Amino acid sequence: MFTIALTNVLVTIFYILPGYLARKLKLVKETELGMASGILIHIGTPFLIASAFLDMDFSWQTLGEMGVFFLLALFLQGAFLLILWLIFRKQFHNIKYRLLSITELGNVGFFGIPIIRALFPNNPETSCYCTMYMMAMNVIAFTIGIYCLTDDKKYISPRSAIMNATTLGIVFGIPMFMFGAKEVLPTALLNGIRTIGNICTPLAMIILGIRLASAPVSEIFKNKQAYLGVIFKLIVYPLFAFAVVCFLPLPYSLKATIVVLSSAPCAAIVLSLAELHHVESKMAANMLILSTVLCFITIPLLTLLLPLMK
Repeated sequence: MFTIALTNVLVTIFYILPGYLARKLKLVKETELGMASGILIHIGTPFLIASAFLDMDFSWQTLGEMGVFFLLALFLQGAFLLILWLIFRKQFHNIKYRLLSITELGNVGFFGIPIIRALFPNNPETSCYCTMYMMAMNVIAFTIGIYCLTDDKKYISPRSAIMNATTLGIVFGIPMFMFGAKEVLPTALLNGIRTIGNICTPLAMIILGIRLASAPVSEIFKNKQAYLGVIFKLIVYPLFAFAVVCFLPLPYSLKATIVVLSSAPCAAIVLSLAELHHVESKMAANMLILSTVLCFITIPLLTLLLPLMK
């Protein structure tokens, strides 16, 4: 698993290079990222999620395991957020520390799904687990996450938790799973759904490459608080997730998936929300870039722990 994880993480990080070069050669502008990010989030995400359900044969057991996975992912992220709040509560008036408290939110879709598919090629249900993690993450990101960024409680509402692109993908994906879409829909249409879903990871990394080329290197690699956030995200939180799920009486593929997804780099949605609300977008971008670059070390090492859960 170590080699598979290392290879696929490096390939995913390789996608950063075209965006980086395009920006350095002035073929694209940083101001053009808004449209690309909008396409990625509002169009790509629903198709990425829907495509995860296409290769699954329906069973009530799998559906139940997906529900368990959602609740477990929601608990892990919420519990770790609470732990960080307890650590930083005296500095919570400072936006930098509020941003650090949501570092457990990870890039589990665009970055996590391809790695999970590579690690568990014979377990298609793991891709569906990823969508449950995405949904749990977005419930937190669009409620408590925005509250942490803005210090405004008005954003904590059921509507904010439900009305997002991930939910849209789930709404389309689960019926396709339950009614056997792969046996009913034309092959060309199924391939079309998969193709749109598959462009998400390269596009997300290309956008990150453009951001990397647009930022002074000194700002990215000299921000001490950004490193603290990366340590929480890439080391502390995955080990916390491993400790929680290791001895639970659940299928190995479920436990291994949740641990690997917990080790994904910082979520791009945190940067998008920081930019939207005009708060600490530089630090959010630094954590995103640093965690994405450094995860090629931490994710493969973490896979060495997975056999202990069998």
